Amino acid sequence: MKIIILLLALVPISFAIGSTERDDLLTFSSMHSVNDTASLLVQILEKKGFTIFNKIDHSQSASKIGIDLPETRVIIFGNPKIGSKLMQCSPTIAIDLPQKALIWKGTNNQIWLSVNNPDYLKQRHNVQGCDLFFSKIKSALTAISNKATTSLLSK
Repeated sequence: MKIIILLLALVPISFAIGSTERDDLLTFSSMHSVNDTASLLVQILEKKGFTIFNKIDHSQSASKIGIDLPETRVIIFGNPKIGSKLMQCSPTIAIDLPQKALIWKGTNNQIWLSVNNPDYLKQRHNVQGCDLFFSKIKSALTAISNKATTSLLSK
């Protein structure tokens, strides 16, 4: 029983080590390559009913003009059930929708995944009310990002 309690006490620490929160971004370290992290993220989002609007490979585009850019991808995704409610809270939030996830290779070949922090969007668009809704979105984005960066790859 003591071992289980000890393990449960360590769980929040393991997630805290692998992620950071800034005012504007939630960032998670990934145990996978950029490609695998992006693939996992897309699979998870689609399974949860999100639409994938676009996938942008910035490093591939840069290489076409002779610029060497570390692997950098953006996944643009959304769900009208969520986005529409955000726009009811504040119409100007539409400028930040659909949502985006940035996956890139940083220093020491560390792979990162970042999403906009819903708290930042709430502040940026001066949203009043809707606090519970933004809290749920932040929890969902955190869970999805954690899963995409730490899940085992399926064969």
